[in-house]
Amino acid sequence: MRCATALRTPWSGAASPWRKARAGRYFTSACWPPGGFVHSLLRRFLPQGPAKDIFTWSVTPTLGPVHMDLLVVSITLGPIGLDVSLLALVGVAIAYYVARSIF
Repeated sequence: MRCATALRTPWSGAASPWRKARAGRYFTSACWPPGGFVHSLLRRFLPQGPAKDIFTWSVTPTLGPVHMDLLVVSITLGPIGLDVSLLALVGVAIAYYVARSIF
């Protein structure tokens, strides 16, 4: 006799949809470093002009310094910055569409 509370999964042994989502996120996040590398190459080797201004545009938000006094230890962190470039975002968008078609 079967237990009435047991639920069958809709994919019944196939790869779960969570595994597909994780693989797509890993693939997409793997494209940040190549985009940053291409950004730094273009920043270094492109001549001055509008192409260099457009392709090497980036935003660097910063946080800090953050000071924590824990009575026993005093810690100061910062400033912490994140450099987000246009080419890194383009690389992530391309990776997203490739991952979407593969996974």
